[in-house]
Amino acid sequence: MELDKAKLKKEGFEGQKAIVLPKLIINKFCVNNPLIAKAFITDIGYYPKAQFHHRKRPFGAEQNILIYCVEGKGEIAINNSPYSIIADDFFVIPKGVPHFYETDLENPWTIYWCHFRGEQTDQIIKLIKEKYSVLKARVPFSESIIKLFENLYSNLEKGYSFENISYVNLIFLQFLSSFIFTDKFNFNFEEDHQNMIEQSIQFMQKNLDKGIKLEELSKHVNSSASHFSAIFKKKTGLPPIEYLNHLKIQKSCQYLQFTDLRIKEIASKIGIDDQYYFSRLFNKTMGFSPSEYREQRKSTK
Repeated sequence: MELDKAKLKKEGFEGQKAIVLPKLIINKFCVNNPLIAKAFITDIGYYPKAQFHHRKRPFGAEQNILIYCVEGKGEIAINNSPYSIIADDFFVIPKGVPHFYETDLENPWTIYWCHFRGEQTDQIIKLIKEKYSVLKARVPFSESIIKLFENLYSNLEKGYSFENISYVNLIFLQFLSSFIFTDKFNFNFEEDHQNMIEQSIQFMQKNLDKGIKLEELSKHVNSSASHFSAIFKKKTGLPPIEYLNHLKIQKSCQYLQFTDLRIKEIASKIGIDDQYYFSRLFNKTMGFSPSEYREQRKSTK
């Protein structure tokens, strides 16, 4: 059964989640970071039962892409080479290569996906093609792979500090390697120790809809404002309130992508009463106005 072209969409699926790293952060903490400059994430997401999901890029994407299907099925074409995709299949698309993919109408796929850049990732794409002869292969479903993806995503949700971005992208190489060295992949994750910084970030995440002040953050971790601020900046590279604002903008990006809320309503949902202040903060962080960002996400992921 063919897809109803009037219903085709790039995103907007119930339960979906996605993070797009701001260009400012990519340039500051990825491109110029010797630890991860050769392999880093630019976008990451999860689309469950993504009915009518469809993408077509006649000139390819600016980044490499990996999509892992864990349920349902779909079709892809990479450089005019077609493939059928079912559960436990994954495929990679090199940057700049024309491609097309879409979910099955009756059995829509559930996918984990990421976009990434760097010389090392170019070599990983090449290695995948050499190992499997094509850009599509099967990986038996693994809780470890999913846990690793969730670890990447949840840490990115904590914000864009130098330390956090570095940590995430070093783990990201393990995630990519799990699709090449499947027989060697077996991870056991332990919960992070809940130190002062982690506790404060969790508090920020739970209260993004409020106008939190520095004094409230420091009080939550039983510290003075000056001591907490100094420790936080040393650990993350950013003052607490600036870090909080990054989290607020990250959340607002999701509202812009996945809802039809007005700009004023989105600002209110992240604890900012002044719509114009929110727009200035968004522009400073993302390099676009909220409206421009929403329009851009309609055409690119």
